[in-house]
Formats: sequence, C-alpha cells, structure tokens
Amino acid sequence: MPQQPSDLNRETPGDDESEFVQALAAVERSLAAVKERYTQIQVDRQRQVELGHRREEIRQSKRQNPLPQLKKELREIEQELETIELNLESSLFSWGSIKQPFWQAVRFGGLGILIGWILKSYAG
Repeated sequence: MPQQPSDLNRETPGDDESEFVQALAAVERSLAAVKERYTQIQVDRQRQVELGHRREEIRQSKRQNPLPQLKKELREIEQELETIELNLESSLFSWGSIKQPFWQAVRFGGLGILIGWILKSYAG
C-alpha cells in the first residue's frame, strides 16, 4: 500500500531528538564562547587600569629623571594599551551601542501604530 503524503512528511521521534541535541550543543558552545569573551574583557579592563596607573607613574618619573629605560617602558606600555583598546572595541554589546537603534525602533514602531489606528478609524 502506498504511503500517504502525511506519512512522508512526518519525521521520526529520533530525528527530532537528534536535532534538539545538536541545537542544544550549539547553544552551549555559544554560551561558553560568550563567557570566555566576557572573562577576557574583564581581564583586559583590569590590565588597562593597571597600565594607565603605571604610565602616569613613569611620566612623572620621566619629568624628574629622563632615562632611556623609562622612555622604552613608556612606549611598551602605550603599545600594550593600544592593543587592549582594540580588543575592547570588539567587546560585548553595551547599552550605548544599542541605545540609538532601540529608540528609533520605539519611535517608528509607535508612529506606525498611531498611523494604523488613524487609518482604521477612517476606514471603519
């Protein structure tokens, strides 16, 4: 007896379960990557603060006693700070980065609803 079209489209329970397991594994990997990135951001921010303080100490010491070693250390600190800043620029979303699109969506979404109500009142 030929199979019904509904029987052909029906997936077996094992298929659904394997898709769920794969999706769950993908979510776990994504979460682990986000946690790792968040930890790296915290470490970079702390290092940035430490290097900023050390840079200020060196600048004050350099004014009193300009040694070539201090100049070299200051250059190294500034290079490392630049690297950290680049790493932090690609950090997780902050409210500042999504604030403008959020308020635009609220404004234009509200405007769309208002126009819809006006059109419905004229049509109805």
